[in-house]
Amino acid sequence: MLGYVKRGMFKLGLLGPPLCVLCVLPAISVPQQKSQDAERILALERKWTEAYQHRDVSILSSLLAEDFAITVEDGSTYGKEGYIGHSADTSVHVEVAELSELRVRMHGNVAVVTGAYHEKGSSRSKRYEYRDRLTDVWMKVDGKWQVISSHYSVPFKP
Repeated sequence: MLGYVKRGMFKLGLLGPPLCVLCVLPAISVPQQKSQDAERILALERKWTEAYQHRDVSILSSLLAEDFAITVEDGSTYGKEGYIGHSADTSVHVEVAELSELRVRMHGNVAVVTGAYHEKGSSRSKRYEYRDRLTDVWMKVDGKWQVISSHYSVPFKP
């Protein structure tokens, strides 16, 4: 019996390192895939912000899911059509649209983004400036990431 154990251990000793590498490879590729997805989401966040600033309706339409919902600073909510209609309003001139402090949390085919947003411009010739916190939820469907929900709020200052 002792001889069998030694031979078995010897065989395992030769097979052990390759088996361990094969077992670790999926663990290495999962964080790498998450990292690639997170980088993709950050790029899409920037693309969305730029499209909003320049009123690029076609890009906005491609990034927003059909059942997209957003809550903005004053508590108003919009679906995809309402948000795109608001974004296309020519009486609004967005001079500054900046994202910062973005953090992406991956959960399979869902990504949750939190961060800060700064917007400055004019609406109907009246100046405005927002400094918000944001939460965006993205979902990957059929290989394509789309934003399904967004929430912007002004931080409370007592």
